[in-house]
Amino acid sequence: MRLLKLLLPVLALPLAVGGCGVLGLGSAGTPGASASATPAGGPNWIVVASGSATPTPKIGYSGSPSPALPPVSFLPTAPSDCPDDWTVEPILIPLEVKPGVGKLTVTWPRQYDSDYRITAVKQPLKAGSQPPYTWQSVPPATGCTVTATITGLASGVPYVVWLDAPHTGHERDGSRHPYSGRSDVVYPQ
Repeated sequence: MRLLKLLLPVLALPLAVGGCGVLGLGSAGTPGASASATPAGGPNWIVVASGSATPTPKIGYSGSPSPALPPVSFLPTAPSDCPDDWTVEPILIPLEVKPGVGKLTVTWPRQYDSDYRITAVKQPLKAGSQPPYTWQSVPPATGCTVTATITGLASGVPYVVWLDAPHTGHERDGSRHPYSGRSDVVYPQ
């Protein structure tokens, strides 16, 4: 058994080093044939044709040259007579809230052709379920800003105004335009 373990690698070594030539098989499968180091001749596979260089073409113009830029029309924008420069964050629509006696007057920049709804939410903490919100519908506006008044509020009570603009549309990448806003805590007079 030990002799077989020793003899097997000794016999396999010439076969591994010499390949099929050790057994007498050549490259064509005939006994005694050997491989050649130089390849047999054949047709060239790269064909080079001599010739002359092509002259550079001369460009000739006829008529008048075209203008540098074509006429451009821009998309409609907000009216230029907007009194305030609103900065719209990518997340929230900015709100301006003016307190009045039992009311809050809310102004925000128009968001495309969306309709809106607003509500004032009481801020004192209350255990358990919260009272339902009363949303007030606001139609789309045509100017720079939209203004609405929330009435029937308790004086001296803290409120936060919420805005919802459900139909503001989407960007090219599919993300929505700003569609909600909220104010800081405000107190009706």
